[in-house]
Amino acid sequence: MRNKFSLIHKITALVMLTAMLCPVSVFGKTIGQNDKAKSLTEDQKILHVLNRLGFGARPGDVEKVKAIGIAKYIEQQLNPAAISDATADAKIKNLGVLKMSNEELFAKYPNPVAVLQVVAQNNGLDRQELQAIRPNNQNQNKDEKDPNQMSEADRQKYQQQVQELYKKYDLGRPQQISQQLAASRILRAVYSERQLNEVMVDFWTNHFNVYANKAATRWFLPEYDRDVIRPNALGNFKDLLLATAKSPAMLFYLDNFESVSPNANKDLAVNQNRAQQMMRNPQMRQRIKDRYGMTDAQLDQRVRQMNNPQRQQPRGINENYAREIMELHTLGVDGGYTQKDIQEIARAFTGWTIVDARGYRRAFTTMSTGETNKRTERIMNQLGLPSDTPSGTFYFNERWHDKGEKTILGQKVNEGGVKDGLKVIDILVNHPSTAKFIARKLAVKFVSDNPSEALVTRVAEAFTKSKGDIKTTLRALFSDEEFFAAENYRAKIKTPFELTVSALRTLGADTNGGQIQSLLAKMGEQLYGYQAPTGYPDTAEDWVNTGALLERMNFAVALAANQIPGTRVDLKKFEATDKAKILDSAIAAVLEGEVNPNTKTILLKQIEQPLPQTKLDADLADENDMENPQMMNPQAGGLNRRQQVRLLPPSGNDEVFKVVGLILGSPDFQRQ
Repeated sequence: MRNKFSLIHKITALVMLTAMLCPVSVFGKTIGQNDKAKSLTEDQKILHVLNRLGFGARPGDVEKVKAIGIAKYIEQQLNPAAISDATADAKIKNLGVLKMSNEELFAKYPNPVAVLQVVAQNNGLDRQELQAIRPNNQNQNKDEKDPNQMSEADRQKYQQQVQELYKKYDLGRPQQISQQLAASRILRAVYSERQLNEVMVDFWTNHFNVYANKAATRWFLPEYDRDVIRPNALGNFKDLLLATAKSPAMLFYLDNFESVSPNANKDLAVNQNRAQQMMRNPQMRQRIKDRYGMTDAQLDQRVRQMNNPQRQQPRGINENYAREIMELHTLGVDGGYTQKDIQEIARAFTGWTIVDARGYRRAFTTMSTGETNKRTERIMNQLGLPSDTPSGTFYFNERWHDKGEKTILGQKVNEGGVKDGLKVIDILVNHPSTAKFIARKLAVKFVSDNPSEALVTRVAEAFTKSKGDIKTTLRALFSDEEFFAAENYRAKIKTPFELTVSALRTLGADTNGGQIQSLLAKMGEQLYGYQAPTGYPDTAEDWVNTGALLERMNFAVALAANQIPGTRVDLKKFEATDKAKILDSAIAAVLEGEVNPNTKTILLKQIEQPLPQTKLDADLADENDMENPQMMNPQAGGLNRRQQVRLLPPSGNDEVFKVVGLILGSPDFQRQ
């Protein structure tokens, strides 16, 4: 059930929506396209830096930047390794998934299908019977007799065995991975002193987007954040691009882990014929049975499985990653590539795959029996890898690779093996379209939704001359005259993530990053929840509408009223006997004293109105549905099944949290 505001607050939302779409006001003057605005004051420049290079000012931040100077602060932020981050580190220390490898995650939070397979194997069930164990697969027509239908008593028996496995091996549920990772993103953004690094982590996470709810991708995301995005967020773009290309998260999300040269199918057919001939040899059969402890029936069943073309034959070349690495990661949609280039790049990346991509082997090993360990050994032998190769890791399968010469963007690629893909990355990084595309995205992120072509060109030159050094590129952007231009001050609309974090920071909130995720999702930005490879958008037109603003106001009131479990704010410093004094005090603290006269007029009227009536529940996408391709964000394709997340009753001075909530929901706070 959705939170509902009173009619007066819906009207207010419409008024404030109009204000958000109007030009921003500086020094009480509206800046239009033909106006020559005055230069920003020093304090406004500091606020601009804190809002763009970070997630907004905490109490005392403006004074700290003023003490060391803007230039020195920017340089410090460009070198995060030199900044102590003890507070943020302490906040995330108990989030265990952040330190775990993909293999460890598969072991601790196993794929539910793998757990079912263990139960099925322990009971000698076939594939059809395995499917029947699932609670959702019960026969809907109770009166219809199906001779192959599993009895309810047997189903419950097997489901009980599933629960016993979770208890016996102290296993967790996969949704905990996403929840802990999302909490860490929120906590780091709120508490980290390395604000620019966190902003760039958010930027690159969307640029190289991976959707958590596509099958096994969620198991790969902690490593993706820890070992791919974070170490390279302010490093070199080529290193970042290569790290994403080899990441199991990206390989799985864009299906490249299944991309195979057509010639591999021919080789497999030859190998299968040889295997069939070997199985007719009594001595060979006996050696295999002795080695794996198999009966004749088990061996024959295994051979049938190996010879099943739907199960065993590679699917062929997949072009998804080849398309997105050019369209979204490097050149841009107008970067000058053709469909032939996509096909050739796809050939170059064949064989880039993942060991035990869904974690079944790792789960079988965790809940090991003699037969499951033999199964593990068989799987790894088929891959030509040692049996102790970690699940969920990148490896290059030479047998799957297209060994022919490729021509990509006019250049010949015939390096051989994995080097074909490395050559492609080198070509793309050094292409002039990549410099322009990355420069434009950074300019949109840090300057305005419509940066000038001159600015984009200057930033692209810095990218090219530095060979893709991200720090050098950003330094050129932040030192450009357009960065501090008055027309760009408070000209961008915060994304829901930016709004959430900035609100927590400005109020000095204490949060565990947990249940606040539900309200972030309701505002349209569930972390790792964007299904399309584009990632969440970064312009006002994508976020400003009446429904979105209502959800933002809902969040603002819930935060100020201490209704969000695990998150607390102390607003006692705003208490006063006069409502107008409460308003002035809150404007001074939350908006640094800068408020549009029209906004203040609306706020003065609203503080005399009754408090908004909200119901104590909110929605969050049900993460138990592991294979559901839909997501909660309406922008990305519909609504998921939902679970209820209850809010707490309001607490604190009602006049104070009403005023603070209205200010947080105002267009002035929505801007950065």
